[in-house]
Amino acid sequence: MRPIRLPEPPGVGGMETPEIFTGAAAATVVVRRAVVIGNGSPGAENQCLGLVRALGLADHLTLYRVTRPQGGINEWLHFLPVSLHKLIDQVLRQFFRNTRLAPVVEGRKHYRVPNGGSVGVGLSSVLEADAKKIVAVARDTFEKEGPTLIVACGWDTISYSSSIRHLASGNVFVIQIQHPRSRLDRFDLVVTPRHDYYALTAGGQEEIPRLFRRWITPQEPPGRNVVLTVGALHQADSAALRLAAIAWHDELAPLPKPLLIVNIGGPTRNCKYGVDLARQLIASTYNVLDSCGSVRVSFSRRTPRKVSDIISKEFAGHPKIYIWDGEEPNPHMGHLAWADAFVVTADSISMLSEACSTGKPVYVIGTEYCKWKFSAFHKTLRERGVVRPFTGLEDISNSWSYPPLNDAIEVATRVREAIAERGWSVG
Repeated sequence: MRPIRLPEPPGVGGMETPEIFTGAAAATVVVRRAVVIGNGSPGAENQCLGLVRALGLADHLTLYRVTRPQGGINEWLHFLPVSLHKLIDQVLRQFFRNTRLAPVVEGRKHYRVPNGGSVGVGLSSVLEADAKKIVAVARDTFEKEGPTLIVACGWDTISYSSSIRHLASGNVFVIQIQHPRSRLDRFDLVVTPRHDYYALTAGGQEEIPRLFRRWITPQEPPGRNVVLTVGALHQADSAALRLAAIAWHDELAPLPKPLLIVNIGGPTRNCKYGVDLARQLIASTYNVLDSCGSVRVSFSRRTPRKVSDIISKEFAGHPKIYIWDGEEPNPHMGHLAWADAFVVTADSISMLSEACSTGKPVYVIGTEYCKWKFSAFHKTLRERGVVRPFTGLEDISNSWSYPPLNDAIEVATRVREAIAERGWSVG
């Protein structure tokens, strides 16, 4: 072992800094805390929290939430930037106060900031987003606590995260999840699905009329600060699934196998459907029942009432089929842990990403209703052998596997590399 050379006493000239001390100062700049900026959407906030978990900072995070005025005329103003929306809301309230139009204009002043739902990481409170406050805390505590990792997701969070980086670039590392459409240099990293760049592919160019191409974003290939994923980030990592398996053991372990989990989302702009898909799902589920031990059905917040009503009425009372009634506790994580196979509607990139991270069979229904970048997403999943179409001809007892999707782990690796380029590390 090489002997340690101790420093000379003060006053001895020509002395170099001993090796035992060189590099120590540089290694002390460690990111040990995270700030998540959400928009109230469980899917968006789940992506932020999934990345924070993958970086090992889940026990040292603060969740802020961007809120908008709700109700009344405000439902028509969500296309505006948040700050302008709030300003218009204040002006309208002042102008129409004590008039008959006040209820139409006012609605509810602000969206309620709940503590439940997508949080799921032991947070005791959710704070109203305030860029100046976040900047002040990051600056004031930098010497003692080190840099702050900022992770934001959703359109409404862009102005907050970009402002924080502008005001405190030396104290924070800012990650924006979901493509911000323009000026990507406002962020240290942008994390977005590969299919967001579908407009630049040959297929995308064929679908876009030439007249509209200049309005479709993004218009440039991903730059060096862009990290591409297959699907959405989430919190359903191996540790979370182990805990869920324990928590739901008594309810799910005794069920006859194989256990088929059916997750139903709701129509979106790029994947429109209605009761026709519900009837298709019912028929296909009946066809595979003989090869199932148990079936559990869950609806999402986006599921149209007419879709859930048809499915619930059809399956009500069937001895093999259980339909979650929406009451807490939510069995979603337990389902991911204990399922033998999944059926997921094609509209939900989040639910598909979670199911495909388990390595278990995932069947998709409704891809024929999808278009644009959603079609590109499903094509990628099929090419990777991660999903198969749900036709009703499947034998659920015949299992198959694939390399699970690990988007959060892969993004976390890239984040660590980018932070290391700043001379920092993630604690």
